[in-house]
Amino acid sequence: MQRYIPPITKTLLIVNVLLFAATYLIKSLGVNLEVVLGAFFPGSPNFQFYQVITHMFMHGGFAHILFNMIALWSFGSAIEMTLGPKKYAIFYFVCGIGAYVLFNVVNYIQVDSLINSLVAQGTDIEQLFHLSKLGINGNLINDTTNATFRGNPEEVKELFGYLITPMVGASGAIYGLLVAFAMLYPDAKIMMLIPPIPIKAKYLMPFLIIVEFFLGVRDSQGDNVAHFAHLGGAVIAFILIKIWTKNRFRINRR
Repeated sequence: MQRYIPPITKTLLIVNVLLFAATYLIKSLGVNLEVVLGAFFPGSPNFQFYQVITHMFMHGGFAHILFNMIALWSFGSAIEMTLGPKKYAIFYFVCGIGAYVLFNVVNYIQVDSLINSLVAQGTDIEQLFHLSKLGINGNLINDTTNATFRGNPEEVKELFGYLITPMVGASGAIYGLLVAFAMLYPDAKIMMLIPPIPIKAKYLMPFLIIVEFFLGVRDSQGDNVAHFAHLGGAVIAFILIKIWTKNRFRINRR
């Protein structure tokens, strides 16, 4: 790991940790930052444009932020010192945005299929969208106690879930850092926890990407990890590093 933490990486670490702490500190005041700053599906009544950026600073638990911040510290520091602060900042946020885009392209396909199916069954889609509006406290604004919908209840529940569940975390940008590290330092050895052996970055990162793709396609019930968001960050990282490394002088320019 890096002893020296360059400025952009340090700032990202501080902002992530502060907002994670704030999420729990102000919850008692009736403000749920995961709902306010997390990123909803673009068609959801809870979606706001700023969420495309702010979701990268929200995390769903201590383990989530811990692993992301360790990766940001160790890999981000090395990449920032190679790319320079300006390119690194652009790289980080573009990877995070790319993660959001790919994740919601996949979501759009699933949501569109659900809507078409429910419309054919006579479901009042407009009412369902209306009832899915959340307040800043994270609770539904409208009373759904007596709400009933025609159509398959499981499909209604699934569509409702897409509308009220925010995407949170820096994982898309972090996967971008992992891919960039493997491309810039392919022979660097990374010590794994399980198994506890060093593996070269050029072997480890492709394996992680394949695993993410498999888990994303498998779409296991109860799996709330945004695997396609991780893949989105990885794809954007691959494209950017490929472009920038065509001219080594340009990649090192501050």
